[in-house]
Amino acid sequence: MSQVKENNTVKVHYTGKLTDGQIFDTSEGKEPIEFTLGEGKLIPGFEKGLIDMKVSEKKTITIAKEEAYGEVNEQLIQEVNKSDLPQDMEPQVGMGLVSKSPDGREMNLMVVEVKDESIVIDGNHPLAGKDLVFDLEVVEII
Repeated sequence: MSQVKENNTVKVHYTGKLTDGQIFDTSEGKEPIEFTLGEGKLIPGFEKGLIDMKVSEKKTITIAKEEAYGEVNEQLIQEVNKSDLPQDMEPQVGMGLVSKSPDGREMNLMVVEVKDESIVIDGNHPLAGKDLVFDLEVVEII
């Protein structure tokens, strides 16, 4: 029986959890994800965890934050004056915003604090700074 190797295209069912067991993403009830290892589309620890798995094999892996979304970058947390926001915007904690850089790139931001005259936004990935746990099942090696 073949095993998952670098550059294989695979179909995988997964459930992603925080170390406290809280589920943040799953393919349960959906089609498995399909991707080619080595293309960099998934976090490094996820791909490494699949290496040498066989079809129908299941396992649970823990991915250190360094192999997931990295440490929290404090430079991506900034305070913005409410006067700099669109007038009709009513910012709330948890609200997602999109900012465009001068070169046209978009950055997803999250409102993490609302103050009287300003808001605090965070441009880090929501899972940055967290170790992750994934239940994996290889459905197919293509």
